[in-house]
Amino acid sequence: MKTQIVTIGNSQGIRIPKILLEQSSLNSEVELEVCNDGILIRPAKRTRDGWDAEFKLMSESDDDELLDDDLHPAFDRKKWQW
Repeated sequence: MKTQIVTIGNSQGIRIPKILLEQSSLNSEVELEVCNDGILIRPAKRTRDGWDAEFKLMSESDDDELLDDDLHPAFDRKKWQW
């Protein structure tokens, strides 16, 4: 499918036909990457996408221990009432 590069303010852009947007699951935020023969457009990843599954795997394999057991330094233990 061909389309035209159009002027949008001081930039340029392309109009993506609705059918391509629906088939590609693109929405309001995308990532762009320059490739050898063009520009790749893909849905933007959510910042913490997949963390829930990783935390679940860590828990199931008993790999979810705190790395710093001493969360409250001596100053906190003496000066604050817990």
